[in-house]
Amino acid sequence: MAGTDPAFESAFRPDWPLDVRRTLGVHLRGTGDPTLRFAPESTWRVTTTPDGAATVRITVAAGEVRTAAWGPGAEWAGRRVPGWLGAADDADALDCAGHPLLTRLQRTTPWLRLGRTERTWDALVPAVLEQKVTTVEAHRVWRALLRLAGEPAPGPAPDGMRVPPSPRRLLDVTDWEWHRCGLDGARRRALRAVASVAARMEPPEALDSADLQRRLTTVPGIGRWTAAEVVQRVFGCPDTVSYGDYHLKNQVGFALTGAARTDDDAMMTLLEPWTGQRHRVVRLLLVNGVARAPRFGPRNAPTDHRRI
Repeated sequence: MAGTDPAFESAFRPDWPLDVRRTLGVHLRGTGDPTLRFAPESTWRVTTTPDGAATVRITVAAGEVRTAAWGPGAEWAGRRVPGWLGAADDADALDCAGHPLLTRLQRTTPWLRLGRTERTWDALVPAVLEQKVTTVEAHRVWRALLRLAGEPAPGPAPDGMRVPPSPRRLLDVTDWEWHRCGLDGARRRALRAVASVAARMEPPEALDSADLQRRLTTVPGIGRWTAAEVVQRVFGCPDTVSYGDYHLKNQVGFALTGAARTDDDAMMTLLEPWTGQRHRVVRLLLVNGVARAPRFGPRNAPTDHRRI
């Protein structure tokens, strides 16, 4: 079809048992996420880049990963697809010797790789939206924000895919538009704060994980949890744990000790033997379904701030 030829194409053969859906799934913000679609034949991802927006299609056939990309940022994004899929990750860096559970999980999860996107902004906006609210609410606001302020994805992307709004566009969103999206004042202020200093967080290749976390946590409204969620995706950081997560401490504690309740400091103590690879340990526990702590009491109901 005229006008749909990719601006960039490439192919490579991974030397590990790649699982595209589960590797890129950490970027999926709920059903209907406008930036990521898993189709039967291909995976589609929309991203910002230093050169502009890009739509990337990833197809796996006969052990070969084929990339096609469209938009002004096509080459920048397309060349980073191997990194997205974990080509730069060293899964063997985790030594589970002496821990039967982790040894078994590592052996039965050979596909697990921590990918790196090298785009702080794309990870930061949804992480702020997920602060101190239910996942359902955060994902609803993410979709609403993309419909309001995101541009249509370039190229032949599936219907409804959108580009995350730029910092400048986000700063132009009015209070009444934020309210229509269902965003409360605290997260609104945090988003405006990070948008005003976004240039300090890019390009991440000039920083390391610790540098970026320090910069992020100097911004009002950005704490340790949000910074961790960002560097896990931007750098594929194998060590940074989401300290302060509502559920994670209990999930990790239950998987490693059987205790129904654990606090954040106790979780970090449990993970200390694997310092340097603590986030990888957490991922092993989560993707294998062994970190399912029992729930007590009523679940939190999502708050619809559009009705307040």
